Parts: sequence; C-alpha cells; structure tokens
Amino acid sequence: MAERKPGSPADSDRAYLWRLHRILALYVAGVLGFLALMTWAEHQGLSRHWIGPIFLFLTVMVYAGIGVYGRTTDPEDYYVAGRRIPPMYNGMATAADWMSAASFISLSGALYLQGFSGTPGQAGGLAYLLGWTGGFCLVAMLIAPHLRAMGLYTVPDFFHVRFGGRWPRVIAALAAVLCSFTYVVAQIYGVGLIASRLTGVQFEIGIMLGLGGVLLCSFLGGMRAITWTQVAQYVVLLLAFMIPVSWLAYKQLGNPLAPLVYGEQIGKIADLEAQLLDSPAEHQVVQAYLQRAKDFEARLQNVEASLAHEREKGRERIRALRAQNADVGLIVAASRELAALPRDANTARERWTREMRENYERARPLGGLPPHSQAYVGDPDGTPEEQRDYELTRRNFLALMFCLMVGTAGLPHLLTRFYTSPTVSAARASVGWSLFFIALLYLSAPALAVLVKFEVMQNLVGSSFEALPNWMAQWSRVDSSLLSLEDVNGDGLIQFGEIRLGADLIMLATPELGGLPYVVSGLVAAGGLAAALSTADGLLLTISNALVRDLYFQDSQRKASPEQRVILSKFALLAVALSAAFVAALKPSEILPMVSASFSLAASAFVPAMVLGIFWRGTTRQGAVAGMLTGLGIAVYYMLSHVSAVQGVLPRWLLADGLWFGIQPISAGVFGVPCGLLVTVVLSWMTRPAPALPPVRSEM
Repeated sequence: MAERKPGSPADSDRAYLWRLHRILALYVAGVLGFLALMTWAEHQGLSRHWIGPIFLFLTVMVYAGIGVYGRTTDPEDYYVAGRRIPPMYNGMATAADWMSAASFISLSGALYLQGFSGTPGQAGGLAYLLGWTGGFCLVAMLIAPHLRAMGLYTVPDFFHVRFGGRWPRVIAALAAVLCSFTYVVAQIYGVGLIASRLTGVQFEIGIMLGLGGVLLCSFLGGMRAITWTQVAQYVVLLLAFMIPVSWLAYKQLGNPLAPLVYGEQIGKIADLEAQLLDSPAEHQVVQAYLQRAKDFEARLQNVEASLAHEREKGRERIRALRAQNADVGLIVAASRELAALPRDANTARERWTREMRENYERARPLGGLPPHSQAYVGDPDGTPEEQRDYELTRRNFLALMFCLMVGTAGLPHLLTRFYTSPTVSAARASVGWSLFFIALLYLSAPALAVLVKFEVMQNLVGSSFEALPNWMAQWSRVDSSLLSLEDVNGDGLIQFGEIRLGADLIMLATPELGGLPYVVSGLVAAGGLAAALSTADGLLLTISNALVRDLYFQDSQRKASPEQRVILSKFALLAVALSAAFVAALKPSEILPMVSASFSLAASAFVPAMVLGIFWRGTTRQGAVAGMLTGLGIAVYYMLSHVSAVQGVLPRWLLADGLWFGIQPISAGVFGVPCGLLVTVVLSWMTRPAPALPPVRSEM
C-alpha cells in the first residue's frame, strides 16, 4: 500500500474527524458537569421554580449558540451542510431528527395505554417500534444510496431530474409541504407542552418560547447548523431517556439494565391486573362510569330539551346556594359549570357524544386498557364479538406497521439528511449508525412502559386522595387531557379505573412518579424539548426549501442568485414556523396520531413513484404523476372523511362510508400505497415510448 504523504486529503479528513471527537467529548463532559451542579444546587435548597426555567433557558441557548456559530449563506452549506458530515455524526443527527416528540414523549405512553398489541380502535405500541425501525432498512436498501449518488439537494429534485417536466416536481413539493407541516405541528405542540410545564407559563406562551430556539437553529445556518445542533440534542435526549428508565429498573429490580430485566415485571403486572379485575372497588368504578355513559346517551335522545333542562338545573342550583348563603367558592364553581354548558344543540350533541363514548370506554375493566402482555385483544376461538375484536386488532397492527415502515422511506426531511454524506458508501454507513443510535432508545421504550405501569399499580393505586403528590395537580393544570383523577365511587381511595393518563404524559412524569430528584424531571423535559426541536428544525427547512426552491423558483423566468434563494428560504421558514405555531396552539390532536398521519401521507405520495423511478427504467412521467396524485388523494380523502369538522361541512355522500375493512384513518397509507403503485405501473406501461425501429437495409 502506498504511504500517504502529510497534508493529503486523507490526513485532512482524519484531523477533521479527531477535532469533531474532541468537541463532542468536551460537550458530553459539560452536560454531565451541568447535571452534577444542578443536583448539588437542588440538594442545597434550590427551588423547583428555578430548576425548570434554568434547564429550558440554558439548553435552548446552547442550541441557539450552535445555530449562530453555524450561520451561512452558502447554498451548499445551507441545503446539504457542505456534503462533509461523517457517518457517525450523521447517524447521531438522523437519530435526533427521528426521535421526535412522538418517539420521545409519546411512544412509551402508547405502550402503557395500548399494551403490546393495542385495541380494535388503536394499534399497539410495538407497531410503532417495528414499523419505524424496519423503515430504516428500506431506506438503506432502496433509497438513500441512490439519492446520494445523484448529488441533489431536495427530494423534489429527484422527481424533476428523473422524470423531467414541471409537474412531478410541483406535486412532490406540495406533498412534502403537506406531510412535513402535519409533522411539525405535532413537534411544536410538544414544545409548548414541555415549555409550559418547565416554566409554569400558559401553553401558548410556551410554544413561542420554544419556537425561538427552533428559529435560531434553522433560520441562520440551514442544514449546516441544524446538523450540529441535532448532534448536541441527541446527547441530551439520550441521557434524558436512559437515566429515568435505568433508575426505575434499579429501584424495582436491583439492576439498571432495563431492557434486559423488565420482563420480570410483566408477570407481576399480569397478577396485579387479575387482582384489579376481581376488586369490588374497581367494579364500583365501572358501574359509575357506565351510569354516566347512559346519562349522556339519554340526553342525546332529545338534545335541545336536555340542554334547556341542564341550563335550568344549573340556574336552580345557583339560586339555592345563594338562598342558603353558601360559600362564595361554591357559587362561583356552580356559575362556571353553567357557563361551560354547550352554547347550542349542535355543540351539545358533539360534546355529549364524545363524553358518552369516553365513559363507555372507561366503564370497561382496567379503565379500558387491554391486558399489557396480551397478544391481541379478543380471542380467535371465542364468541363472534371476540373473534371480530381479534381480527380488527391484528389488522390495524399490521396496517399501521406497514404505513410507518413505508412512510419512513418517503419522509423528505429524513431523506435529505443523506444528501449531507460525503460519499455513497458514507450514506449507507450513516443509515447503520442511525439504527444503532435509535436502538439505544427504542429498546428501552417498552421497558419504561412496563416499569411505569407497575409503579402505578403497585404504589399509586390504593393511596388516599388526600395524600396526592403535587406533580399530579401540576400536570392536570397544564392540560386536563393529560391527567385526570376523580373519586367516582366516593371511597376516598385511588382506584386504577379512576386514573386517566394521556400518552404524552407518561415519559414526562416518570421521574416524579418514581420519586427521582426534580433535576431528573428537568432533564427529561429538556430531552423532550431537544427531541421536538431537532425534528422541527429539519421539517421547517424541508418545507421552506420546497416552497422556495422547488415551487417558487422552478419557473425558469424567475432569476436569482444562490445567495438570494437562501435568504428567501429563511423568510419562508419563518412564515411556516409561525403558521405551525398557530395551528399547534389549537391543540388539534395528540402527538402520536398527527405524526402517524404524516407517515401515511409520505408513503402514499412518494414511495411508489420513487422506488419505481430508481429501479425500473420504464417508469414514465405520466405514470409517476398519476401514481403520486392517486396515492396522496386516496390517503387524504380517507383521513378527512373521519374528521368531525369535515363531516359537519361536507355532505355524507362525498365522504367514505365508515372504515374500510376496519382500518383506522391514521393507516390510510395501506390504501394509498398499493393504489399509487398500481396506477404508476399501468400508466407507465401504457405511455412508454415505442421502441425505435431498426433502419431498413436496401438490397443491392
């Protein structure tokens, strides 16, 4: 082998890599030192009211500092980080980009609420783990190396280069905006949730606080700043996830290696579930919720009369309290209940229908939660209803896993990460590193759900309402959908069926539930913030690039220098961020359903035409355009048909008639992907150019 001379490119790359290693080591040491300092300060009496804001302020300032340091107007740096990110660091950045608010905040919550397999109406948490992880295998085999070899900037660039013309790029850009905007709303919702919990401010103000950190990272430096910010954020979210789960495992089992030992707790949870099913107090809770559900069902028989009756009953109660010279607080509470009644019959019908369904759900054993270790709800050999539940649960599990797997291979903000690799081989290595860094957290998510459920069943159930921990009251004030607790059977003790925990709460409340120092709560919140910010950065950059580079400047008549295009992309990013913050403030849904919907959209719009375009030369422009429109159209149509706001506006004959094959709307990609694939193949075959005829040879 020839000896490399000093100053060769290989020596320069090696020096660059060692410099990155030193910076990372110093950063990790700084994070650990900060945690040690905060732990000491809490031990010395530092108030919790200061710990949360300190974590929020310092972490956001660190990310913002990296964003300012990485600022650039060079197009190569702004769009693809100069194409010189080493595989290990690209893997860390991809993992941080991937460990969004859904993975960090909601995944363990989904496993807690839905068990391993889920229910007929909700696929289980393991579908998320298997789908998201399997998707990276598709990315490595089918997508990433081929896109990197083309040396492009955005995913719509591929459709323009491969198929030519205007419409493939326009449709790809619009689809990228749609699925990325749905995704980024979920991240900003998570930002507001965490910021409001850390600082005690209103949810909407929390959104704006976190949004400042997002913009400082992505606005100034584009992909260059975002990449190194995401590396820093991965370190924080890794520590924030591993410390609580390791602590709980050591507390319960004497071993901090949670993924290896948590199986012992599954058997204990099964025993506790059997005890709860036989508990007379739990049966009282079930009957109380069942009676409430029947009351709401009776109101819905004549909504207008029931609403008038409820208003009159509220006024009569206020008059009675005033006549008795009751406490002012009771009169104010009664007045608030009266004011909270629905304004009109349509609002009342919608609210009471929702509350009737929720109460019927909570009237089921174990508060409506499935047995944690049950393979699928129902029984394939049981009654017709049990057989139906079994089949629907299994069908939705497989459908969601398919959508998440294929959607991973089509998400524009994820695929853009592999444009930053120096070479094609580095892009493949980056996918491998991404899987490694993601697995560190994903292997612990099921363990955390099991350990938290055991903690709730063993220590929280049976305690007195008078001795509730402070953290429960604080979280219920942030959002009642995250935590609600009510003594419905009046025995003064907490029953499992009386506890309602939202999926977005489980991870964030784990330190307080397990009795850890409040510093760990601040770290977990900072980790969730890092997860949401890292994904939001990449998504906002993807949306702004699609709007400016792929839509506005796709017309050759619009001339601008590369630097001017970068500046316009920055202002588009700012406008998109503010729009997403406005939508997130409306709290349209929980984090996990919004994220899952974006995967179905990406899978339906991009993957069939992209994979066929890479591996089949016969794919035509007409086939790609028709396939993208068909897949995306079917997915959007199926999702919107089950949105209550849309159902109230459009006539029923325009909407899908119930669920197709019992599949939930978030798995709409299971219909969009095959339809898009079929249309692309058929139309490409019909529109392929005729083979050139050989020249006619004349006979002499």
